[in-house]
Amino acid sequence: MLRFLIRRTAHGILVLWLITVCVFALFFIAPNNVGRTLAGRQATPETIASIEQRLGLDQPLWKQYAQFLGKAVRGDLGYDYYHQVAVTHIIAQALPITISLTVGAAVLWMALGVFNGVLSATHPRSLADRGLTVFALFFYSMPSFLLGLLLLYFFYFKLTLAGFRWFPAGGYSPLADGAGPWAQHLVLPWLALALLLAATYTRLTRGSMLDVLGEDYIRTARSKGIAERRVIIRHGLRSALTPVVTQFGIDLGQLIGGVVVIETVFSLPGLGKTSIDAINQQDLPVIIGIVLFASVAVVVANILVDVAYALLDPRVRLH
Repeated sequence: MLRFLIRRTAHGILVLWLITVCVFALFFIAPNNVGRTLAGRQATPETIASIEQRLGLDQPLWKQYAQFLGKAVRGDLGYDYYHQVAVTHIIAQALPITISLTVGAAVLWMALGVFNGVLSATHPRSLADRGLTVFALFFYSMPSFLLGLLLLYFFYFKLTLAGFRWFPAGGYSPLADGAGPWAQHLVLPWLALALLLAATYTRLTRGSMLDVLGEDYIRTARSKGIAERRVIIRHGLRSALTPVVTQFGIDLGQLIGGVVVIETVFSLPGLGKTSIDAINQQDLPVIIGIVLFASVAVVVANILVDVAYALLDPRVRLH
């Protein structure tokens, strides 16, 4: 088990190193004037000179990369010359919003997707199965921005006209200001994100469960007189969750890196909206910092998926 985790962690570190090489080449080697590129369009000559001195752009490339890599390993993602603050400060302000959105939606889409998938698999070709198939296909094909706008139209605009001010138009209320306002601002984004991803998990769980329920050990368990509920949950669902956990790890890592469309529609100043603002302002230090942070999030999520594999299926420990 320990060797398995060490090997997976080493692979993750190798991937992160390759990403830093690509980012350094893209932002520090490709541009003709690195200082001006990082400083932005409105930078003064003094600011550009300060950046060049701070980053050591007059040094050989290998020294520049060593300095860039060393700072990244220490958690120093650079300095945002547009807002005159450290990039880590900007990420630290946006990260709680993205985590609040992602974790809340993840609970909803996992519960809804797995429940629907199990129900559909245990009642194949039934009315419930066909209805859940329609549900999955409908939301799977629904653009995220359109679903967000529809939720705002019906649950904010229409209800507000009717005198029910239950949901705000957007924005974010910190958890420190109270759990009620915090959840009130996130209910619609949670619902939008959960409905979109629950469709994928419904179909994924259904297909995996159908494969597992046809295995010999499931028929053996039933022939021993084990209760059907226990057969489905303890024997079937545990084995069927392996591809679901894989998808969950990938989705969670990517979403923590920034839920761009949902955060933009609901005016949530998380990592996704921050990255869009940075692109519009050509604020490259923030873009570099978010790319590196998102890469770490995806790699860590995949390592956690491997740990979950080992817990769900002991055979994984042997590979």
